[in-house]
Amino acid sequence: MKLILAVVEDKDSNRLIDALGGKDYKTTKLSTTGGFLKEGNTTLMIGCQDDSVDEALAIIKDNSSQREQMVAPISPMGGNADSYIPQPINIEVGGATVFVVPVESFYQF
Repeated sequence: MKLILAVVEDKDSNRLIDALGGKDYKTTKLSTTGGFLKEGNTTLMIGCQDDSVDEALAIIKDNSSQREQMVAPISPMGGNADSYIPQPINIEVGGATVFVVPVESFYQF
């Protein structure tokens, strides 16, 4: 058994959960916050059998779109100067960051 942890943009989460549910993948949704942009995202926990991982990954890939977003300057005033952006830049956001980890035991009470 494997546990898939998929971090996706909030904009993609409902579509992805529906697609996974359509193939009988049970998911647990966690609201999380990204580091660089400090924007909301969603982390999905998906348990599945070893032979279903490839199908689950394909569903995640098909339902997690990447797009460009303009990021306005962030002032270091009152914050951390490490994340200071001096001028607007175009960055790629979205997609999915996915971890697949082995599950030693699984219990459902």
